[in-house]
Amino acid sequence: MSDIAGELARVKGAFAQPTLTLLHQRQAPVVITIFRAAFGRNNKPIPTARLHTQVEEHLAEIRQAGEQDVPSGSGKEICQRWMRGQWLVRSLDEQGNEVYSLTSHAQQALELVKNLTRDRATLSEHRITTILGTVRRFNAEANPDRGARVTLLNEEIARLKAERDRLVDGAEMPGATEDYMVEGFTELLSLISALPSDFARVEERFATIRAEILAAFRAEDRPAGEVIDEYLARADALITATHEGRAFEGAFALLRDDALVTQLREDLNALLEHPLADRILAEADRAELRGTVRLVRDGLDRVLAQRSRVTATLKEYIVSHDAARDRELEQTLRQVESELMTWMAETGPRATHDVALLPNRVTVEHLRERFHDPADDVLPEPISAADPTDAPGLSLTALMAQGGPQLGSLRQRLEDALGDLAPAGSLGELFESLEPSLRRPVEIFGLLHLAANRDLRADDEHVETFSALRPDGTRRTFAVPRTPLPDPDLDRDPDHEGAST
Repeated sequence: MSDIAGELARVKGAFAQPTLTLLHQRQAPVVITIFRAAFGRNNKPIPTARLHTQVEEHLAEIRQAGEQDVPSGSGKEICQRWMRGQWLVRSLDEQGNEVYSLTSHAQQALELVKNLTRDRATLSEHRITTILGTVRRFNAEANPDRGARVTLLNEEIARLKAERDRLVDGAEMPGATEDYMVEGFTELLSLISALPSDFARVEERFATIRAEILAAFRAEDRPAGEVIDEYLARADALITATHEGRAFEGAFALLRDDALVTQLREDLNALLEHPLADRILAEADRAELRGTVRLVRDGLDRVLAQRSRVTATLKEYIVSHDAARDRELEQTLRQVESELMTWMAETGPRATHDVALLPNRVTVEHLRERFHDPADDVLPEPISAADPTDAPGLSLTALMAQGGPQLGSLRQRLEDALGDLAPAGSLGELFESLEPSLRRPVEIFGLLHLAANRDLRADDEHVETFSALRPDGTRRTFAVPRTPLPDPDLDRDPDHEGAST
């Protein structure tokens, strides 16, 4: 393979990484914006339901702003597509709840976009000085020649001593220019921005190791001790043989040294209180620098939690799996021994018994014939609003015919019947004498209500029939306790009659 062909293969491999596939798609600005708004700079895990809602709300606001090229679908569907793209990962937190977090690929994309949004660094004295200082320090720590290392250290000590003596003697102290401070803050923010993705890569490596080891245990093609030895070797190699692992180990060593942490905080506070810092740094940049220690602590906590989860999973699987198998084997052997002792007590010394090498298969007489069908859980079609113009026309008379009893008309008929010279004998006879519009089934309840208000008692021992007429012309007969009506001629007051005669 030629040099150019090999270079092309390497470039194609880089473009196949999830980081560049995220940045290369048409909707990359929208996706990056949602990631930055939802997860912030610390990549704190977000509950799944909350992120689904946030994605839908952010997309609605982006559409209102006039953006047309946005992801389609619900928040859950979009997050699932992002998981397939290896930009989101779903896991369980300490309480067992499902949460989303950004992968290292997505964080690299966010870091690149964030660097591009800042003012780009140009060739300056600060940049050249930083390169010279880094090369000098690197050579002083890596040079294999003992004499060369001593010479470099002596030169550095002499330079620092001369600078200290000059300042002690009251010499002029040159101040840093604004360009120098801009370069320094830009490089510092770039280094800090790379920390979350480095921690995420270590965390993802441990998660991959956990999945592979569990698969090896379930396969049972190797002894458990061999699998554990491989895990310990890979975990040690991850910490010592990879760039991310060494960064994690260095950060862990930093946080274990209280003096270094205190020095880091003091140096950051001094830089933030510099007279030029207010003109150079935005509020978001100041917050990012101020939260550097917390950022490192959170990243370390997530990595340690993932490593502890791997260890706990291995321990739980080994203990529960082997202990259960040992208990089952022990119980089986005890049952065999008990049956053997019983058999030996009932048979002679030369008796034999054929024992199958393998146990018989379990036979099931009936299995479920109908299994769960996802189509059964499909929601019905939404109910569409009816057209008001299609509603049938109703008159006032038709509406009143479907209403309750006409108490006013019934009260008048009842009063007329009670004052008539030849009154009806009961409510049923009065009902039969009414016009069809007052003989609906509901009018029976109206008459009973009016009779109760007049303290007219029903005779529970006798029943009379009410032949009701519905508005559609059909008849319905009801059996109702007979309620007799008083005769005004028979119920007159005797004293009143004597006075009148």
